[in-house]
Formats: sequence, structure tokens, C-alpha cells
Amino acid sequence: MNKEKVAFIFPGQASQTPGMGLDLYKNSKAAREVFDEADEILGRKLSSVIFEGSKEELTKTENAQPSIATVSIAAWRAIEEEMGTIQIPNYTAGHSLGEYSSLATAGALSIKETIKLVSIRGELMEKACTDSPGGMSAIIGIDENAVRDVCSQTGTYLSNINTSNQIIISGKKENLINAMDLASRLGAKRAIPLPVGGAFHSALMSSAQNELNDVIDKTNFEDTVVPIVANTDAKPITSKELVRKELKNQLQNCVLWSDSIEFMTDNNVDTFYEIGPGNVLAGMVKRINSDLNVKNISNYNQVLDYVESRN
Repeated sequence: MNKEKVAFIFPGQASQTPGMGLDLYKNSKAAREVFDEADEILGRKLSSVIFEGSKEELTKTENAQPSIATVSIAAWRAIEEEMGTIQIPNYTAGHSLGEYSSLATAGALSIKETIKLVSIRGELMEKACTDSPGGMSAIIGIDENAVRDVCSQTGTYLSNINTSNQIIISGKKENLINAMDLASRLGAKRAIPLPVGGAFHSALMSSAQNELNDVIDKTNFEDTVVPIVANTDAKPITSKELVRKELKNQLQNCVLWSDSIEFMTDNNVDTFYEIGPGNVLAGMVKRINSDLNVKNISNYNQVLDYVESRN
């Protein structure tokens, strides 16, 4: 790495788009191997869903999660292939699902174990959405304390603190309607339902978390080679014991994304690379601190741009 302090960040669900990663597959042997490995691990042609599937098919949680992780890891492997060396940033972090991609790049999980885990995670979350129906809403324009008051009065949950004034809540749909109405009356500029299948990062995911924890207990983890800033407390972790603990709590707890970015900037990170599909996280980082240098790496040309910038 150059003299600036760098963080790799990895996107979560809702970053998926049909055809994502196809140029990585065509142009990078290392990326192609990731897609092929995902197909082999899952026993189905996930790559066909990613490259050729409909938006509706790709959006299903059991498809979206392994697809996004696969594209993110493929982009990272393409970078390392082009650089000819392992890339070690100062920190890494991922938003919700993206935390699994960050664990793979930080050496805590093998690619095989990552794909297996996120696939199971997606299936369990899909099941929890059926067993405990709910949804998520974005509250924009009021601060965290006000949103906490909304949640306490409406039986909803704080799920993602993305920026100081973009906060995601979750819960049963009738409770969310009441929460959005109350937030609007308290001065929110916008209070809108999100197109997701359930109440992620809330107590309604407890059944999925409990079943996932049985799988996590049987999964082999390693200490990380890069500190990962954890979703649940925005603190750096490196030991495999803390990685395991993080994943066993993540699914039903709030994602402290804004705090995670602020932790890294407080520790002199000034350049963020969003690795994987979309640019949702890049936009969030810029809203948190417009002075930061933020770049996307989601296609092969952006991989080459990264390589040129590092040489």
C-alpha cells in the first residue's frame, strides 16, 4: 500500500444487479475461479443466476447473499491477480452480509467456507421472513436519539445506522406503519418502506441466528491478517474467537456503519475502496465525511485503475 491509510469495504444485500461481475469473469482467471468454485460448492449454477437471471430471481435472499459475496470476493481476487501480490489494507469492514466478504479477504475464512456460510445464512433468513413476517423502513432527517424514541414507542427495532441522518428500522409491518407515521410527525424528511423480504437485524431474525450459530460453531476460522471493524460495536477484531462471536450476534443486532467509518477515519484512514457490486457504501461514506477519498471496484476496468494507482 502507498502512504495513505486504506480500508476495503464490502457491500451487503440490495447491491445486486443482473449481470454483475460478468466482465470480471471474462477478463480475470482468478475471478473466474471464484465463480466456478461457488457453483461447485453450492451444487448449482449460481453464476447463471448472477449473469443471466432476472432481477426478481437475483433479489431472493437465498440468491442475493451468495451472489453478492461471490462477486465481491471475485473482484478482490482479480485485484490480487493483477497486482501479483496479496493486498493488505489498514482495515476492512463489510455492511451486514458484506462482513462475510471482509472476513474472506482478511483471512479469517476460506472462500469455500464463506460461500457456504452466506448461502446458509440467506436460506435461514428467507425462512425466518416466512415464519416471522416483517419489513424494514428508512428514516431520513432525524437523529439517532429521535429514531430510538420512535422504536421504543412502536415496537420496532434499530437495524442500520448508516449515517447520522439515514437510519434503518425493522419490525412487523403494522408496527412499521406506525413508526413511519410517528417519525414523519417528529420531523423526518422521509420515512419509506424498503423492498426487502423481512425484518433483518432485529429480534425477528432470532430463529435464523440460532440455527446459523450451530453452523458457525462447526466452521473453521483463523485469526485475521487485517483488523475487521465489527458491525455490532464498531471496534476492530483480529482473533478468530471474536470473529465467531461477532457472527453469532450480527444477524439480530444493529449494524453500526456510521460508527465503523468514523472509527477508521479517527485512526487516519483517508481512502476507502468499496469492493463488490454497486456504490451504496461509497455514497454513505461520502455523506459521513465528504473529504474522504472513496472509490469503487466492481468491474475489470476499475480493477485496472486500482492497480495503476497503487504502482
